[in-house]
Amino acid sequence: MKKYTSFKVLQLAILAILTILSLFLLLKPEVKQFVFSSRPATILFFVVWVLLLVSFIFLLIDFNLISTIKLNYHNLYGVAYSDPISGMPNRFSCDTVIEKYYDEKLPENIGCIMIDLSNLSEINNLYTHATGNRLLKDFSNILSTAATSLCFVGRNGGNKFLAIFEDCTDENIDLFIQRIENRVAQHNQAPDSIAIEYHTGIALNRNEHLDQITRLIALANKRISRSTNVQRS
Repeated sequence: MKKYTSFKVLQLAILAILTILSLFLLLKPEVKQFVFSSRPATILFFVVWVLLLVSFIFLLIDFNLISTIKLNYHNLYGVAYSDPISGMPNRFSCDTVIEKYYDEKLPENIGCIMIDLSNLSEINNLYTHATGNRLLKDFSNILSTAATSLCFVGRNGGNKFLAIFEDCTDENIDLFIQRIENRVAQHNQAPDSIAIEYHTGIALNRNEHLDQITRLIALANKRISRSTNVQRS
């Protein structure tokens, strides 16, 4: 699509140059006299200008179609890669990040955190699924904000979220966790809010020395049950 757009821009530039050149030549008295003194030349002149005009019109139509195609592609991309409830990257997006490490040795500086919204089922049963979805969206917004400039984070299905740190440091991990804790505490203290309860499991490859990212994620998921960072109102 990018090459096609570049080709159309080049086509428009050439057409504009030809139009300007035609106007420049037409301003010369000898050319004007030749064009309008001969019937065939006059007909040829109008045919050329009609072709130029039609070409401009079709180029404008092409650019409009390109814009529509890009917009449709963007919408389809959003549907394919975004979770419809939370609005954050979905399982397919998580898999796309994971697949980058399938055919190579897992770097030591990779870290991941599995996050479990532990009271989602309870909220769904106690209230409604609409209430649970609202809680899920609120927690997703917290995670997305906390991940800014630090890591990738996406919904990995159900009540689980996955954060992947490339070039992972202790400072980034601590900052991510602290951001979540602070924002969840603010959420839970708000009037009429439904408390968010969550657990995390952390696995850093510099400590584990695993060769597959799926094993690192599985280890982080296993450690969720042993974590204690639960926020309540």
